Amino acid sequence: MKTETNRDVILENSLRLFSERGFEGVGVLEMATASGVSKPTMYHYFGSKRGVLDAIMEERGGKLRTEVLPAALYRNNVKNGLEGIFFAYRACFRKDPLFFRLFYSLSAAPPHSEGHIAAYPLYLDLFTALEGFFEAASLDHGNMKGRAKAYAASCIGVLNTYALLEMNGHAELTDAALRQAVHQFMHGIFS
Repeated sequence: MKTETNRDVILENSLRLFSERGFEGVGVLEMATASGVSKPTMYHYFGSKRGVLDAIMEERGGKLRTEVLPAALYRNNVKNGLEGIFFAYRACFRKDPLFFRLFYSLSAAPPHSEGHIAAYPLYLDLFTALEGFFEAASLDHGNMKGRAKAYAASCIGVLNTYALLEMNGHAELTDAALRQAVHQFMHGIFS
């Protein structure tokens, strides 16, 4: 059984605070106090408030990368591929809703903000993987050629909308609901 270190406690409490009030809305002293450590201890582990955010994005975002990016490898079947992506995404946000809430808010933050800059590499990895999926699929489906960027952006939008609906208690993203979302999305890309 792993014991929590000060570092782990700082990350967990900071993630909770950031997801509730945004990166900009939380101060260093509040992060340290919520974690039961001094500011110097926090700085020892992370160097800065941004260092805490970078560690959260790397560690918690790494789970998204290891689950969703492999699912986005095109295997000559659009429907199965999209279902794999949607199911992997759902598994990730269900495992770590606080991280996803933070990731969404940082992705929507002004492009020059520290939070957006910290989240952008993960967003770009996700976007690039989906764009690659649609580019590869266009080799099998000629009507998709030249639309990979638009499809990737739309796919992220659909994924995030469904995730937020479930996370906020407005819908349950059942297997059947996921398959229906994929079905509807495919109608759009094949038209």
